[in-house]
Amino acid sequence: MDSHAKPRRIWLRAGAAAALSPFIPSGFAASDTPVIQGIRRMVGDVSVNGSPARTGQPIQAGDEIVTGPGSEAIFVMGQDAFLLRDTSVVRFGAASAATFMRIVTGKILSVFGRGQKSIMASTAIIGIRGTGCYIEESPGHTYFCLCYGEAEIVPTAAPQERETLRTRHHDHPIYINANPAMPTSMVPAEVINHSDAELALLESLVGRTPPFKSEPY
Repeated sequence: MDSHAKPRRIWLRAGAAAALSPFIPSGFAASDTPVIQGIRRMVGDVSVNGSPARTGQPIQAGDEIVTGPGSEAIFVMGQDAFLLRDTSVVRFGAASAATFMRIVTGKILSVFGRGQKSIMASTAIIGIRGTGCYIEESPGHTYFCLCYGEAEIVPTAAPQERETLRTRHHDHPIYINANPAMPTSMVPAEVINHSDAELALLESLVGRTPPFKSEPY
């Protein structure tokens, strides 16, 4: 496991906020602000269902979004918003599918509206409800930070170790191991590679504010 590597803390690039500023009112978006759907910002090589993506393109159930090296995409789908980092693949289930989203590889920061949804990672099935979370896939384990809200984690290697997390502000990040021979499937981790500024940005795109004070983490 690469959990001993020095964690990187990523802060929102000034260019990202500037690129989105025509769509974001001063401060946070009001609750009655229309939610603009689709890809709100993209950098580098981004594709949807194997074709080059474009800013403003809708993202729908059944779509697959892929980012290349040095690339990223910010997009809105319903009342949910996402920041897909470089070298990542995410697939959204069909409208009738039990799994809302599958993280095939890479890194994604997400904020969700009300309602229950199921996320499939390489090492666990994660049931979420109105949360913000960051997921990062690595060989042999998945990093999961429930930034706020509630989630039920069911490790694939040890489903009997299922656990329900409730957090207010990055309280309990974990690594979820793929190897069933490990003494425990979930071990504590640090907060890495995502920031409060990025969460605030995503929430603003869907007319919400994060449930914590807007202090950079």
